[in-house]
Amino acid sequence: MDKSHHKNHKVSTARLSVISNTILVLLKLIVGVALGSVSIISEAIHSGMDLFASLIALISVRKSSEPPDRDHEYGHGKFEDISGLVEAVLIFVAAILIIQEAGLKLLYPGEESLNPLLMYAGIAVMGISALMNWYVSARLMKVAKETDSIALESDAWHLRTDVYTSLGVFTGLILIRITGIAALDSFVAMGVGLVIIKTAFDLTIRSYNHLIDHRITDGEEARIRKIICEHTSEYVSYHNLRTRRAGPEIFIDFHLVLDGKIPVEQAHDLTDHLESDLKTEFPNVSITIHVEPCTGECQDCENFCDNRKKPIICLNNH
Repeated sequence: MDKSHHKNHKVSTARLSVISNTILVLLKLIVGVALGSVSIISEAIHSGMDLFASLIALISVRKSSEPPDRDHEYGHGKFEDISGLVEAVLIFVAAILIIQEAGLKLLYPGEESLNPLLMYAGIAVMGISALMNWYVSARLMKVAKETDSIALESDAWHLRTDVYTSLGVFTGLILIRITGIAALDSFVAMGVGLVIIKTAFDLTIRSYNHLIDHRITDGEEARIRKIICEHTSEYVSYHNLRTRRAGPEIFIDFHLVLDGKIPVEQAHDLTDHLESDLKTEFPNVSITIHVEPCTGECQDCENFCDNRKKPIICLNNH
């Protein structure tokens, strides 16, 4: 999948999230106000935050897909990291509001009298909300993994929290209808709020790591080393491998040690081949390879790759 396809796929998926959240906000507000249910109105507010987060994700994936320009020569990938951090903060706020509302309902239960028929409508809306958000969050997560998009992943987790809260309200309404114990709704909501806080914490850490140029994962670096080591018969050694991530973009640079007597064209062809193999594995990658001649002083030329097929005979040693 090329970068243009990535962009279109990401934008269309982010747009789907905006549309679904708009529909759910309207449904929850209408039913919540008609029923007089604080929990459903709170869910409408939560979906409103989801809608705001989805709009942020849509804007960020569009911006991050723009090509480098004079002011942003390394691209715009970090717009997605900023979006992910903002969404994580919004998830924290949503969780705190849910726990606060649940606590207030326990302390001041009030005298709510809910219309049984409208309560069934509320249960139906919560069920529809959970199913719709589960589907959209699954789509977002799938595309996020395919395109390495932290903005879409954050939006997916944001909607996944709405699935949990909708199921919490759904369960609470059913239990209230069966038992008449209104406090059950609050206990369920508080449990859901704690789960949401854990999700928000994980997203915050990941977005923060991207913003401070944290290296990519051990598994991803192992794949890079494996690809480099597949060409061990063509060079002497490599060192100083460095990586970082900015939104969906990965940046790789390393030093490649070659026999000092080989032609420049041959060295260029080798680096082009390495870059091509790395880009096949990591489509959104920028690679810098610093070529340097072998001085004959390296003591580990035969040991840097476990799968070296045959040793390079370095003319500089003779």
